[in-house]
Amino acid sequence: MLRAIPSIFSLMSLRLLKLRSDILKIGELEFDDDMVMSNMMGPNALRILEEMIRDLDLKKGMRILDLGCGKGLTSIYLARKYDVIVYAVDLWISATENYERFKEQGLEEMIIPIHAEAHDLPFADNFFDAIVAVDSYQYYGHEAEYLDKHLAPLLKKGGKIFVGIPGLKMEFDDGIPTVMEPYYKLEYNFHTCTWWKELWGKSNLVEDVRCCELDCHKRAWDEWLSCDNEHAKGDIPMMKADAGRYYNTVSFSAVRKNKRSEVRSQQ
Repeated sequence: MLRAIPSIFSLMSLRLLKLRSDILKIGELEFDDDMVMSNMMGPNALRILEEMIRDLDLKKGMRILDLGCGKGLTSIYLARKYDVIVYAVDLWISATENYERFKEQGLEEMIIPIHAEAHDLPFADNFFDAIVAVDSYQYYGHEAEYLDKHLAPLLKKGGKIFVGIPGLKMEFDDGIPTVMEPYYKLEYNFHTCTWWKELWGKSNLVEDVRCCELDCHKRAWDEWLSCDNEHAKGDIPMMKADAGRYYNTVSFSAVRKNKRSEVRSQQ
């Protein structure tokens, strides 16, 4: 009888370990691992979001735009952690699909799914308290006029924009490295922190532009590459070729100017 006790405890430990392995911890929050892995559309957006907005002071009831939200993982994180109202906008995932996912999480009253294109956002000026965009901004925000024409006007004075996207450690000014030629395409619009900071520095509507490389880069990509997703599997050769030499994950942020500073910058 005494010999059986260690076996019972071992079995209980294994079951507990299995239970914990099904939980993905992002900052202070816990997520169902299968839910996250099955809804990823790129390097783990939850990791990127958690790191890039650590210093963002959000209060209950604020309105947040989650632009290019994909299947809504980042919107779920924002609603759960901050108790805010999230407008989850995506072009490729239907509002109905995301709504069903939000209902499954019990968040349908806090997250509003919207199907829209980034150049045609159906919101009033000065509507949002903050804007976030994870792994999407590179596809539309590289245009010189995009920030001031389509995005910054939607933000309240003093509100913040946070972006987290794949980037480069150095610009490919001398051409794409030979080892990366089979994988990297110019339309990816991966750039360095310096490139993005200079672009946003030309804005008439935002100030206090900051940019940094994120520490979660490797972990976010490793989690994506471990997904049972055909696009993730397709990215494995690319990341093997990169071998940590060229790609990083960059985050940049800015604050919407008040009217007085906007006038000064335009003079």
